[in-house]
Amino acid sequence: MTTILHLTWRSLVNRRATASLVVVAIALSVALLLGIERLRHDVRGSFARTISGTDLVVGARSSPIELLLYSVFRIGNPTSNMSWKGYQAVAGHRDVAWIVPVSLGDTHRGFRVMGTTADYFVHFKYGRRQPLGFAEGKPFAEVFDAVIGAEVARALGYRLGQAIVVSHGAGEVNFMDHADKPYTIVGILKRTGTPVDHTVHISLEGYEAMHVDWKGGAPIPGFSIPPDQVKKFDLTPKQVTAAFVGLKSRVAVFRVQRFVNEYLAEPLLAVLPGATLQEMWRVIGLGEQALLLVSGMVVLVGLAGMVAVVLAGLSARRRELAILRALGARPAQIFLLLAAESTLLTVFGLALGSLLVVVAIVAGGPLVETRFGILLGLGLGLPTPAEWRLVGAVLLAGFLASLLPGYNAYRRSLADGMMVRM
Repeated sequence: MTTILHLTWRSLVNRRATASLVVVAIALSVALLLGIERLRHDVRGSFARTISGTDLVVGARSSPIELLLYSVFRIGNPTSNMSWKGYQAVAGHRDVAWIVPVSLGDTHRGFRVMGTTADYFVHFKYGRRQPLGFAEGKPFAEVFDAVIGAEVARALGYRLGQAIVVSHGAGEVNFMDHADKPYTIVGILKRTGTPVDHTVHISLEGYEAMHVDWKGGAPIPGFSIPPDQVKKFDLTPKQVTAAFVGLKSRVAVFRVQRFVNEYLAEPLLAVLPGATLQEMWRVIGLGEQALLLVSGMVVLVGLAGMVAVVLAGLSARRRELAILRALGARPAQIFLLLAAESTLLTVFGLALGSLLVVVAIVAGGPLVETRFGILLGLGLGLPTPAEWRLVGAVLLAGFLASLLPGYNAYRRSLADGMMVRM
């Protein structure tokens, strides 16, 4: 066996140019397959760790997935809001231990601005029930205080004490700024790897204050209230986008959900974050499987190319194989030699493809996190069970593909090899 491996290695070294191209082709196809699986795993992991310890998310009636996306993940925009009266009705339910309102709709230089209360920094948790922590500063206390996420601070170079201006609307480009009412940064949150990092947090009163002289989504012409005068107005919000709810007992979750969904004063919806996430994965699961299927077909194409290259080279190697037979090599050993070459090419391609995935995650992970809020490489260096299954499937497919060149070489006779003219 040692002799076979030695001959296999020497044969590949002598044909290193062709072998290298085959390895690269297999590596790229394997990198695509494993990369899609890793991305699928990390996207699910990033979404799952965004919120924990919250029993219900409540908002205006819409699709459960839509409610979860815009309230928790800051993806999309609400079609309507829940009234403050409806919020108070939920907050007053006997089974509710705590409730945190959120208001969305404005931005700051492409980052979402969220109005909430100081309870948000106490009750909102992510990952494995990890509380939010401050890298610098403290929660907001005044009307025009702001607390920013770690990515906002990094991307814009902000520090404590800086003044920022909020823009009206949720687009990346806005032409209507609340320039007359700037906010002061009083806190910077520790990095969480969730949409919190990409959010500017202000108080609900501050959210209302910047719109106190606005009507219908635009400033009232000829009317402006300076920041030092806004406290004279009632800053109680008329409506909020959604609310995160924690219950006194998990047993009461369906009772409170039914209360919200059957609330007669206005159409509201309460969803369980975990269950809604599972529903979302079921919806997009078909697309994930389609991507993996396409990637698998690419791997098969790469392996087919390897078989074609090895088979095409058999004619040129007929004398080489005949000499090996003349030196005492048995047909079975010739079979093992060709099969080992193809298998070794598959192993090298698989190793290089896996390395390419790691390099891509390390190099592109920060960019993906910055642009999309998805934390890649949650388990970097520790392949998931699904990845191990894919690796095993590729190795098995490579081994099966190697049998064809080996069988063709097995059929070559000594006389056939010696009859080849130079």
